[in-house]
Amino acid sequence: MVKGSALTKQLLSLGRGGVFAPKPINLNTLIDKAAGLFCRTRSGVAITRKLAPDLPSVEADPGQMEQVMLNLLVNAWQAMSRQGDMTLVSEAVTLSEAFCESYKRRPGRYVHLSLADTGKGMDEATLARIFEPFFTTKDVGQGTGLGLATVYAIIKHHQGIIRVDSQPGQGTTFHIFLPVSAKAAVAETTRDDAVLRGSGTVLLVDDEDGIRLVAGRILKQLGYQVFPAESGLRALEIYHRERDRIDLVILDMLMPGMGGAETFQKLKEIDPGVRVLLSSGYSLDGEAQQVMAAGARGFIQKPYRLTVLSHMVAEILGAP
Repeated sequence: MVKGSALTKQLLSLGRGGVFAPKPINLNTLIDKAAGLFCRTRSGVAITRKLAPDLPSVEADPGQMEQVMLNLLVNAWQAMSRQGDMTLVSEAVTLSEAFCESYKRRPGRYVHLSLADTGKGMDEATLARIFEPFFTTKDVGQGTGLGLATVYAIIKHHQGIIRVDSQPGQGTTFHIFLPVSAKAAVAETTRDDAVLRGSGTVLLVDDEDGIRLVAGRILKQLGYQVFPAESGLRALEIYHRERDRIDLVILDMLMPGMGGAETFQKLKEIDPGVRVLLSSGYSLDGEAQQVMAAGARGFIQKPYRLTVLSHMVAEILGAP
């Protein structure tokens, strides 16, 4: 079981160990990237984008903000029973002292991002708990309740504001406000020439839908087949059935219920030679170090980067 201190560490200590790497970015670019990826991997959803031209930059970690976008998109998609319309809007706004006071933020210029869906909406009791870790309205096995808690933690860490408007039967709108940066946005560079492609089958274990979506797509682009698993228990079921086909397990360390360390030990009981790449949103320490000492083949920090993930997987699969 995940302890409260460990959960807080994952959700709030985003800057630890080099994970948090802010730079001036244009949110429109990130919105286009996340929405495009989501539409390519989910059918039945239409996303309308109303993005302000000449949007000011914000000081943010691109990977963490991409995680925010994907978590919100997945949440909206599930709220609409996997079909419906979403609207993404970006604009520059000036927030007053009265508005910022309750959020303990400074008044001034902010970039406002909103995501509206045509889902079933939420009542006041649900709204009051929407950002609590492990709170979920989904059926058992359909979600862990960490997606929106992670979104809240990331926005808070960026000195931003997040609020939600919703009524039963009228959909939901998430509002995010991030302080405007005085610096110009830095263009993201790519290193496609450094990407290593391969073949084989990967069991991808992570309780967050958005992370499985992104990592699964990256792995498929690299040439791998993917078995996704949303929990340690589900991972064991798949590995029991498909162990002869699975070449590598990418295992999230911090999951509700059966965590990464326990899942690793049970995988070793099934197959002492199982190859496992640990993953986490924070640095390699504590329990993760113990699992590494027990025989895990490597460690990678989230959010995943194409080049880094390609090299890690290729290195492990190329080893005896």
